[in-house]
Amino acid sequence: QVHLVESGGGSAQSGGSLRLSCAPAEFAGDRPVMGWFRQYPGKERAWVALINVGGLRQYSDSVKGRFTISQDNDKNTLYLQMDSLKPEDTAIYYCVTQASFFAASWSAYKNVGQGTQVTVSS
Repeated sequence: QVHLVESGGGSAQSGGSLRLSCAPAEFAGDRPVMGWFRQYPGKERAWVALINVGGLRQYSDSVKGRFTISQDNDKNTLYLQMDSLKPEDTAIYYCVTQASFFAASWSAYKNVGQGTQVTVSS
């Protein structure tokens, strides 16, 4: 299991931007999907954005058009660019890597980061 480290969380105002990073985030041959989940207090983790080795991306409806997921192979780093932030984006964000398909359940991913808090004020 790989120890993933997220960074870039913090506070922002509504309408602002933050960029999350996660490393090391490498695509595995038979597990070519990685992404980001988030968790509200008392709720299950929910997927936010996923990407595969071919660059195909999926976004949850709640963030589509506002968040962008990307991966830098040279730096082995996964990013989540979050723009037009809303108070409802306030959550703990988790990086996940190495699933064999675009899985909506975080348990399908081999590696899960420790989480980083994002707080958006109105």
